Amino acid sequence: METKTSSTRKTLVKDTFFIVLGIVTAAFGLESFLLPNSFIDGGATGISLLLTSISSLPLYVLIILVNIPFMILAYKVIGKVFAIKTTVAILGLSMVLAFVNFPEVTQDKLLVAVFGGFFLGAGIGLSIRGGSVLDGTEVLAIFLSRKLGTTIGDIIILINILVFIAAAYLLSIETALYSMLTYLAASKTLDFVIEGIEEYTGVTIISNANEEIRLMITQKMGRGLTVYKASGGYGTRGTTKDHDVIFTVITRLEIRKLNIEISKIDPKAFVVMHRINDTRGGMIKKRSI
Repeated sequence: METKTSSTRKTLVKDTFFIVLGIVTAAFGLESFLLPNSFIDGGATGISLLLTSISSLPLYVLIILVNIPFMILAYKVIGKVFAIKTTVAILGLSMVLAFVNFPEVTQDKLLVAVFGGFFLGAGIGLSIRGGSVLDGTEVLAIFLSRKLGTTIGDIIILINILVFIAAAYLLSIETALYSMLTYLAASKTLDFVIEGIEEYTGVTIISNANEEIRLMITQKMGRGLTVYKASGGYGTRGTTKDHDVIFTVITRLEIRKLNIEISKIDPKAFVVMHRINDTRGGMIKKRSI
């Protein structure tokens, strides 16, 4: 029981750290880069920045108003704990924007677009690692994707297209174009913060020399793997053949090494690779020498 309580406290402290750091980082990106230069981002944050540019309402008020529907939706779609964390994170971002003054760093439009997006994306990514969001667009995307049967990515793209069209009409085409650059920088940074530098790749290998390949992966590369039985079909008559299939997970830095080692053993081996967003447990974290 004590171990479980200790683990819960450790998780809470870690989540709080990520959320607080995310709030400060996002607020810095907004106040030091985007807001003084009337640049916007995509999603709910972009809508808030756009409304700030065309109205007298401050950003810290609009951040809350725009995200209220998403907070309610988060409770219904994802759950109570996530909704509470998201509400606290958004309120925290609003308070930092209201009471902490960050200096304007630059007026160079390209630097504003790139680094404004970088810090905003980093802040949102850190908050997600803490179990919350600072921008409710993804909550809406999850909800609509379930209702309409489309992908979350398609919904997010559609929302952002509407935001940037509005920016082009209400502000200027140039601002909208720079804002698209801001969004790209933010989204790439967000992916990097969530997934880290070690993007994992799942590798499926079918070979007549599967035993040699298995030993190479476990002993030479220091990776865990799974071997499972499969039945394959080929030829016009649908000839079948039973064989072993090897599945392992490596980092992108090890792809070249694995390909070289497989080629040494069996140049005709059938290898399929696909990207994996996250992993847990096993021998994934073990480094090869």
